[in-house]
Amino acid sequence: MDTATLITFIVYLTGMLVIGIIMYRMTNNLSDYVLGGRKLGPAVAALSAGASDMSGWLILGLPGAVYAAGLAEAWMAIGLSIGAYLNWQFVAKRLRVYTEVSNNSITIPDFLENRFKDNSHILRVISALVILLFFTFYTSSGMVAGAKLFEASFGLEYQTALWIGTVFIVSYTLLGGFLAVAWTDFVQGLLMFVALIAVPIVALNEMGGWDAAVQAVGEIDATHLNMVEGVGLMAIISSVAWGLGYFGQPHIIVRFMALRSPKDVPMARFIGTTWMILGLYGAIFTGFVGLAFISTQDVNVLSQFGISVITENGIQMLEDPEKIFIAFSQLLFHPVIAGVLLAAILATIMSTVDSQLLVSSSAIAEDFYKAILKKEAGEKELVWVGRIATLVIALIAASIATNPESSVLNLVSYAWAGFGAAFGPTILLALFWKRFTRNGAFAGILAGAVTVIIWGEFLSGGIFDLYEIVPGFLLNLIIAIVVSLSQQPKAEIEEEYDEAMEKLNTY
Repeated sequence: MDTATLITFIVYLTGMLVIGIIMYRMTNNLSDYVLGGRKLGPAVAALSAGASDMSGWLILGLPGAVYAAGLAEAWMAIGLSIGAYLNWQFVAKRLRVYTEVSNNSITIPDFLENRFKDNSHILRVISALVILLFFTFYTSSGMVAGAKLFEASFGLEYQTALWIGTVFIVSYTLLGGFLAVAWTDFVQGLLMFVALIAVPIVALNEMGGWDAAVQAVGEIDATHLNMVEGVGLMAIISSVAWGLGYFGQPHIIVRFMALRSPKDVPMARFIGTTWMILGLYGAIFTGFVGLAFISTQDVNVLSQFGISVITENGIQMLEDPEKIFIAFSQLLFHPVIAGVLLAAILATIMSTVDSQLLVSSSAIAEDFYKAILKKEAGEKELVWVGRIATLVIALIAASIATNPESSVLNLVSYAWAGFGAAFGPTILLALFWKRFTRNGAFAGILAGAVTVIIWGEFLSGGIFDLYEIVPGFLLNLIIAIVVSLSQQPKAEIEEEYDEAMEKLNTY
């Protein structure tokens, strides 16, 4: 790696650690550590939500999928764009208001317990267990992405790269909690946005424009140009269904809870949706143009940058399609700019992993330690429990990521489905249906999570070749409604629901 690139990269990492240290001094209690004291403005909340959402999948997974399979993978981006907008439109303001009314809930398990007045803690426990299970895989995907970045950029062995990336990501999360995560995500979101706009524009210019790129890709594989041809209905439904996942992602909807006011939602929605649409399509174009670009490059030049290629059907292709953005960064840009772009890749990874670690650690500190093990625990003690939990979860996730053949997209896909199916219908019903009951919520969460596990592990393929979030989401919804209709919720639950709706109408 060029010295200038390395220096730029190190400056970026140092900046993130400095933010963590600053926010460490502003973190005094558990609410500060897991929710930032509900002080986020609309821009920080929007970019923080977007950056924590997209992960290394945006710059590595999606471009790699388009590189390998063509524009058929764009259906996923369409589903995600719609899902993200609907999440801001229908969930954000209601969740912000309701969590404050319902005993100032600071985590999703906390909200579900308070929403249903569940003294048995069964909802808190099942929710926290689902969070820990699926976030371990989700966090692992970020570790894999980080290792691929350090491996490709610095020429490190995969295992060495994995642990170096883990140390950097954990450090500032451990120190600053939610405020560090939110503000580093804001900076990283801006960096990601610029990178995803700049790289495809420069790449297209290098190829001679859009028409020339389309022609080149068509000559390599005409199926890459068609979103429908060769793509079955189940595949399209599965791709678009990614949008269902948004309603149940704890690391995203916690940003809604952290907004300083429900009045900030419209501006945050505009910023977040615009950021997402432009970013997604920048990633698509990066993968699309990459296929044509790499096929024309000199193998010796590619090897100088540590870029490995193989030949398939007479076409020169990347050995690992998920490294196409890294390849563009190294081949097309000045070393200083390359350092910024590589930092942008790390930004997508760090911005998601830090959020996932934080939500997981809050599940342990707030939902297990404080609620069940030691109810009289002090605020400082809980913050340190959260920090220790962050470290332990990161180590487990990194251990899962030690397989260098792991796919970022596959790991993200499994975790995304788990959260979407377990929590999506539950959050929607909790916010929009007064008759929703604790038993309905419990049965729905369990049904959604178990369906994803069974479908993903044993039923995928053949006639069951459908993304597991679809059956999981539907079963959760149906079972939750049926069980809830079998009993009447407590009067105090209905009264609090009415109170939340009345307050919502004032904004």
